[in-house]
Amino acid sequence: MILRPATPIDIATMHRIRLAVRENRLSDPTRVTPANYVRYVEETGASWVAEFEGSVAGFGIADRASRSLWALFVDPDFEGRGVGRALLQRLTDGLFEAGREPINLSTAPGTRAERMYLAAGWARISELPTGEVWLARTRPGED
Repeated sequence: MILRPATPIDIATMHRIRLAVRENRLSDPTRVTPANYVRYVEETGASWVAEFEGSVAGFGIADRASRSLWALFVDPDFEGRGVGRALLQRLTDGLFEAGREPINLSTAPGTRAERMYLAAGWARISELPTGEVWLARTRPGED
């Protein structure tokens, strides 16, 4: 597996993966469009893709302004191969390189994604009005 910065050419594939996932599906697919990815792809180090056997297997996007993960999705054909964990580590490292403050994300409760985040040291903070859970992570060594 290779992690590399996402480029504008990757946006269509990233969006296809976002719409293909089995969990954390968008209730309204028009809520996130390819245009939403552009600002993150243009910001150095904010968006990454994982290539596995020559194909984009997943992607992750960090929002540095809000110190959060905006997206982390794995193509269903590549689940269970460590793609999500590798992207999570890269995004987490990048956010902590940019600042010491805690980082956060939201996700659907009871999903494989939530279990992955919790296993990686994230803590469940609260439940959001949307039904999602709010998770946070402190910089390693400052837990």
